[in-house]
Amino acid sequence: MKYRSLPSRVSGTLRAPPSKSVTHRAMVLGALSSGTSEIRRPLRSEDTDATLDGVVAFGAHVDRDDGSVRVDCDSLRVPNGPIDARNSGTTLRLLAGVASLLPGATTLTGDSSLQKRPMGPLLDALRVLGADAISLGGGGRPPVQIRGILRGGSASLPGDVSSQFLSSLLIAGPLAAQGVEIRVMPPVRSEPYVELTRQMMRRFGVDVTADDGLYKTSGGQRYRSTDTDVPGDFSSAAFPLVASAITDGDVTVTGLDVDGPLGDRKIIEILRSFGASVEVSRDRVRVRGGPLVAQTVDIGDTPDLFPILAVLASQAQGETRFVNGRHLRFKESDRIEATVSMLLGLGGRAKPTDDGCIVVGPTRLLGGSVDARGDHRILMAAAVAGLVARAVVDVSDPWSFRVSYPSFLEDFQALGALHAVVA
Repeated sequence: MKYRSLPSRVSGTLRAPPSKSVTHRAMVLGALSSGTSEIRRPLRSEDTDATLDGVVAFGAHVDRDDGSVRVDCDSLRVPNGPIDARNSGTTLRLLAGVASLLPGATTLTGDSSLQKRPMGPLLDALRVLGADAISLGGGGRPPVQIRGILRGGSASLPGDVSSQFLSSLLIAGPLAAQGVEIRVMPPVRSEPYVELTRQMMRRFGVDVTADDGLYKTSGGQRYRSTDTDVPGDFSSAAFPLVASAITDGDVTVTGLDVDGPLGDRKIIEILRSFGASVEVSRDRVRVRGGPLVAQTVDIGDTPDLFPILAVLASQAQGETRFVNGRHLRFKESDRIEATVSMLLGLGGRAKPTDDGCIVVGPTRLLGGSVDARGDHRILMAAAVAGLVARAVVDVSDPWSFRVSYPSFLEDFQALGALHAVVA
């Protein structure tokens, strides 16, 4: 099976899929709260289902229907068996923090891709804070085994590997006896995701102070159940918006919180800087194509946008430089190498750098075959690239978009893209 993309123009209106990041955090915080928390319009994807199954394994009660998920938990317990985080790094990292609150041993594992992703800095910090945390996979890789109870105290983390390490410690910290104080060593990447964690924690009744890389939360607290309306996901909306920009299309994406935390909302600013026509009103973003001009793009805080922005750059006049993205090498794939390989394989002009890549355009891509390497964002970026190729683009791992954007295929077909999954 392969995902097939043919040259085509996109236009129309669609609703953004719900935010994966907000859904993950609401599920975990709901399980750590007393009372019932309703998550309205959550993202139901392979990644978020892994988190939901994980909190059930920890003893949460979950009711699911088409429009919402309700989570409540009288008390956490050690799971009866290993928790399978599947392909979800967020699930693995956030549930490691939950496991550190329990006296027994919890094993967390995942698929072959997840077992290559780093956990060492988080395991080190958990040990400093009083938990027993070991890598069963060796070299700080999953599977991992976590045994509490987290005492709290002071620890440090590198800021350039994964913001999920810090989010995990901050979410668990208020339930430790002493609270936690985490020093994040610069350079700090993906900081908007940490700010989202802090925002969600405040919504559930717990505050975290942050001052020049030092994060503090007092211990002995309790989360308070609350309801969450999940906004649209800008990192997913980026795919149809970029598709419009490079095909001289006209696409509107609705359901977005255009006044929310910056993070992947930066796609609006980036598209404008490249020369696309961008209109923002209420909860919607409209993008139309136009002459595109190369830029220097700092991807330090927006690693999920990188593959699709590289496709955008391939259609822009001049040399685009992507910088501050060393942490991209620790995603579902080495996204720097995978993205450059994708563009080169389709006839584009690109070369990797230590912290990103250089893309020269515009290039009429040739078509061909792309190995998505099990990475949903590489698959979706290659599918968008196929819209401006001379011939068919076939991509491996055709269903991996279900990890984050389950309606990707049908949404693009509705916009007029000649996309299909074929044998």
